[in-house]
Amino acid sequence: MSGQNTKTSLGLSENIEALLSYVFGWLTGAIFLVLEKENKFVRFHALQSLVTFLALFILSTVIRLIPILGLLLSPLIAIASMVLWLVLLYKAYMGEKYKLPVIGTWVEKQIDKE
Repeated sequence: MSGQNTKTSLGLSENIEALLSYVFGWLTGAIFLVLEKENKFVRFHALQSLVTFLALFILSTVIRLIPILGLLLSPLIAIASMVLWLVLLYKAYMGEKYKLPVIGTWVEKQIDKE
């Protein structure tokens, strides 16, 4: 668990910045990845948000183009995305470096290279 009172380059607590990096999915992930230069905890969550929700956005867009399958799978992807979003918001706010199985491992390697 990371320190929830640790300051960041934007002057917010790191758990608040990590939470905010998920608020609007990949968009806020990209914003916080650019704005936060120092804090690896926030950068981890920002990059995980960017990769996860951009991939889900692309997947749902492509699935919707498939006639019958799209109608069946789109609602399931939307529900799974919402649940995942809520879990990631909560974990970030609680100061946890919660890694998603494949994406989280890749993101951690990218952040550790910095």
